[in-house]
Amino acid sequence: MTEGEKIIKINIEEEMKSAYIDYSMSVIVSRALPDVRDGLKPVHRRVLYGMNELPVPSNRPHKKSARIVGEVLGKYHPHGDSSVYHAMVRMAQEWSMRYPLIDGQGNYGSVDGDSPAAMRYTEARLNRLSEETLRDIDKNTVDFQLNFDDSLKEPTVLPTRVPMLLINGASGIAVGMATNMAPHNLPDTIDAINAYIDNNDVEIDELIEIIKAPDFPTGGTIYGYQGVKDAYHTGRGRVVIRAKTEIETDASGREKIIITEIPYLVNKAELIIKIADLVNDKKIDGISNVNDESDRDGMRIVIDLKRDAIANVVLNHLFKNTALQSSFSVNNIALVKGRPQMLNLKDLIVNFVEHRHEVVTRRTEFELDQAEKRAHILEGLIIASDNIDEVIKIIRAAANPEEARENLIERFELSEIQARAIVEMRLRQLTGLEQDKLRAEYEEVMSEIERLKNILASFELRMEIIKDELNEIKTKYFDERRTDIQYSSEEFNPEDFYADEEMIITVSHLGYIKRTPLAEFKTQSRGGVGSKGAGMRDEDFIEHIYPASMHHTLLFFTKNGKCFWLKVYEIPEGARNTRGRAIQNLLNIEADDAVKALIRVKRLTEDTEFINSHYIVMGTKKGMIKKTLLEEYSRPRQNGVIAITIREGDELIDVRLTNGKNDILIGTRSGRAIRFNESKVRNIGRTGQGVKGVTLRDDSDEVVGMICVKDFEDDILVVSEKGYGKRSSIDSYRITNRGGKGVMSMRITEKTGDMITIKNVNDDNDLMIINKSGITIRLAVSDLRTMGRATQGVRVINLRENDDIASVTKVLAERLEDDFSTDEDGEDVDIEDVDVEVIEDESSDDENVAEDDVDENLNEE
Repeated sequence: MTEGEKIIKINIEEEMKSAYIDYSMSVIVSRALPDVRDGLKPVHRRVLYGMNELPVPSNRPHKKSARIVGEVLGKYHPHGDSSVYHAMVRMAQEWSMRYPLIDGQGNYGSVDGDSPAAMRYTEARLNRLSEETLRDIDKNTVDFQLNFDDSLKEPTVLPTRVPMLLINGASGIAVGMATNMAPHNLPDTIDAINAYIDNNDVEIDELIEIIKAPDFPTGGTIYGYQGVKDAYHTGRGRVVIRAKTEIETDASGREKIIITEIPYLVNKAELIIKIADLVNDKKIDGISNVNDESDRDGMRIVIDLKRDAIANVVLNHLFKNTALQSSFSVNNIALVKGRPQMLNLKDLIVNFVEHRHEVVTRRTEFELDQAEKRAHILEGLIIASDNIDEVIKIIRAAANPEEARENLIERFELSEIQARAIVEMRLRQLTGLEQDKLRAEYEEVMSEIERLKNILASFELRMEIIKDELNEIKTKYFDERRTDIQYSSEEFNPEDFYADEEMIITVSHLGYIKRTPLAEFKTQSRGGVGSKGAGMRDEDFIEHIYPASMHHTLLFFTKNGKCFWLKVYEIPEGARNTRGRAIQNLLNIEADDAVKALIRVKRLTEDTEFINSHYIVMGTKKGMIKKTLLEEYSRPRQNGVIAITIREGDELIDVRLTNGKNDILIGTRSGRAIRFNESKVRNIGRTGQGVKGVTLRDDSDEVVGMICVKDFEDDILVVSEKGYGKRSSIDSYRITNRGGKGVMSMRITEKTGDMITIKNVNDDNDLMIINKSGITIRLAVSDLRTMGRATQGVRVINLRENDDIASVTKVLAERLEDDFSTDEDGEDVDIEDVDVEVIEDESSDDENVAEDDVDENLNEE
């Protein structure tokens, strides 16, 4: 340690805390956050001021960007040149700023994420709008501060006439905080500011009616309005933006999705790559090709679809899986009097109006001072012109100008300034015309002084000036909104793209589904083989046929207890002789899961009376039964919801839609069946497990089918695995309580084998019987006679040695397959209309409901 030096001990913790706070505040105040008054961060303010001082105004040739960057860097912004250049580049990019402030010439990058050319290649100048932010800066309207080396002065804020923070927004990451402010349409913003000036007590909701929503430079559609309202009321909100798309059909009938606008800050090239990757990874079906056909006339991304693809279904997948739908998280933090503050919409307007009021006041004071100085000089010149001969005599007699000024002051009682003006007066002002001009100018200046004093004396007059200047800006730079508004995401209904036409939904045994216009069936001859063999594999056949309109909703239930939704228009359309699309390709079903049942309804929410009076009844292989209000399944989710909690070793086997008053019939592998009214099953929440419906004989026993008895004219059909079957009257099954063992439905022997199915049938049904060997046989129910419940039954089909029946499915008789007025149970379709409501959250308070009920009826007969 050298002489005179000493060591000062400090607390390292306190020093680090102090240093970090200093650093944080420096970043917050001097780098990352915009000032609420002019909406600019220091680097942007310095770029504009530096260009104004060069100068490079809008009416002069462009200057090299390197020249501008050097000016700003050397005088005002002692940071890296890239920070200055990138800030300048962003202010020139039409896709980055709603209202660019710099007129750039050269390669300034692209919406594809291309970098701008180096600063030595590009040129720039101020544009007309940026000049509005600098107007009156020479009239003492704002405070100035010393630059980094105290050699020059720079403005602390610009006297902008434009509400820059609102129309261009801002983004920045400071220390411990960040800002992300949305851009807005200039005319709407000015109208909202005028509304506040007219009524300082205006509510935010009233301002929202004027300013509506953010307006992004790349257009798009704001999808849902709640996030916008949150942002305007609190300063924070999530605004969802969707690309603007159109659906076109080419000459061959194939559909194309045309994207003309993308969400704000989305990289177009990366978006296209993402779509291509999803197609290659088979995460999105139906797309054959993606092309970028954008040019100088605008953006155009063309997505070619496969022939059987539904454009709206593909589009929804793109919205979900790509940046075609993005969100802009609004976080309105700006510097208010040097301190960061969260601001709502009205706060932003109030602070801008206060800034404009201060600018107008200071400008008026400056102009008044200048006018009074000029009036003072004119008064002296008029005195001189009135006494011109004597003035000339005094000046000629003086030895020097100083003596002349002193003599004039003494003779005419002038001020130093007036005397100096007289001495410096040109000879031409001695003419009579010039003397008249002096008096005219004096009267004009005095009138201006009176006007300026009136302005300073009247707050209302100053507000009128602010409004007039804003309206002038609005007129000069008026443009239309670019971003559309979909006021409620719930109201965005893809059904609007489809007429509510009648369709026939067919589902095959192997899980292939398609929709076919009803008109196609009506043009076919009736009878014959019908639809059963159309386009199917040898081992496949049509298992379900549903009449439905394009706006119907299908609820799919899987063996693992999940529920999925699919609108009819989302099902691929197919001709009568085509196979259709595998259901697994349309729903997000796990690999080890499979669809077991489906229910069809018209809508799912508006008719609250219907969804709160009808029920979904589910049965499982281990004898559990569960009844839940249809309302619990009225909120679709992309990945499905839990419809019933399935225990290990169990699985869902059947689902029915009921009115709460039907009888339920459950059949077991041991040949027994139980019948009870569904009122014996209390309503349980969506994620509950259910209650015991039937007591199984032993661990090897299981439920083989569940019937909802609606038509008491139907019969009950049971079939065993060895080919025996029996058709019995439903009245032979007495009504008992749930949970019992039931009554004998079929006498099970070694010859018959276990019971494998139970169905309610009538003479209009056929049976499709599939053997384990793969043979499919079709059998008319009308060929089976009705017999007693406790009998063994008759041989339905002859099986080969060591062969068994694998499954039995009921279908419409061949002669009736063109008459689609019945549902999957052969009953008249009478499904009332209900509406769909899409919500984000799908939770239930009933996860553990009915746990006790599982054991409560174990011994009930």
